[in-house]
Amino acid sequence: MAQSTVLTILAVVVVVLGGAFQIFIQPLLTAWGYSREIEVLNNDYCKTVPQLPACEKIVLHPESGLLYLACSTPASRSHWAPALGRLNDSGASFADYVATYDPRRSRITRLTVTDFPGSARGLSLHGMDVVPSVSDPQLLYIYLVNHRAPIGAKAIDVGADSVIEIFETRSGSGVMRHLRTVEHEIISTPNDVVGNADGQSFWFTNDHGVNKVGLVRLLNLLGRKDTSVGYCSPTGCKYAITNMHSNNGITRAPNGTFYVADVSMGALSILEPQEDNTLVLVDEVLLDRGIDNVSVDSEGYVWAAGFPNMFSLFKHFENPHIPSPVSVLRVSVNTSPDALMGVKYKVETMFEDDGKAASGATSAVYDVQRNLLFINGLSSPHLTICKL
Repeated sequence: MAQSTVLTILAVVVVVLGGAFQIFIQPLLTAWGYSREIEVLNNDYCKTVPQLPACEKIVLHPESGLLYLACSTPASRSHWAPALGRLNDSGASFADYVATYDPRRSRITRLTVTDFPGSARGLSLHGMDVVPSVSDPQLLYIYLVNHRAPIGAKAIDVGADSVIEIFETRSGSGVMRHLRTVEHEIISTPNDVVGNADGQSFWFTNDHGVNKVGLVRLLNLLGRKDTSVGYCSPTGCKYAITNMHSNNGITRAPNGTFYVADVSMGALSILEPQEDNTLVLVDEVLLDRGIDNVSVDSEGYVWAAGFPNMFSLFKHFENPHIPSPVSVLRVSVNTSPDALMGVKYKVETMFEDDGKAASGATSAVYDVQRNLLFINGLSSPHLTICKL
């Protein structure tokens, strides 16, 4: 009788573990690229710009063709990257910078910061947006995620003291002037930001909800939906949407539609803004890999920096000298005949590399007019530019 009971219990345990594997582990392994073969694509006509490493986010200013990049150093990223739980602030630079790159002249300009009262605490940059003013298209507002070290406590215990910084510049200028620092308890684990043309209001993603530190952050990997999008204006901040999974990059199309990346399980959430600036999830594009930052080109295609092998990516973040494969996806509304069969979206791999031409990419932007793809990443060794 006892033996029968033990066998029954073991059978139940096996069934439960098998179910857990099918529900949680197997999809995660697929999204993370376990046993995936890298299929090199469109890397024949690429060049690198080693003077621009570790630029987590790229934003294209289409009218001028200038790139704006939020950059650091690979060494600093290996110590201080709050999104990854790297909280050794003694190894961080806090001298990160915004640069422009002019692909016509191969010219790099580091923007000089002025009127910044927080200069003593420095800049530790992550996500970014660059938005032309409604009244003056040459006036640009730069919205930056700044992961400051905490004051009066250890970062390993309380996490980063992250804020959104707002600057202004003019197209082609080498200077950016600080306008304001936005601090709020809802800005807890900010990753990326979408700014408005007023230089004051913005949306941002929290990549770990309110959990700045602790093992609870790992529950995202098992499907826990605790990430969010927040909205801030001069009157305060609020949640635009909650209960999302592994939020990372965010972007907005000219028609107002928002796109948010799922970095761990691989999906692109499509959201529509409401009159009160909250967001409503209207659809989701399931992908076979995690994605980071997303951008919309002038023809309306959504481009995403993808992770074909998350296991090598973690090694790359630990040691940026270790190459990590890169893929760039393009998502659009499906106009092919199979759309009648329920295939609503078309997902194309536009670029893939084994880590030689591009490594550890977290941002990909395509310039339609010039047929150039720009790739960089949190710990990448260089900016990569490819003609498609």
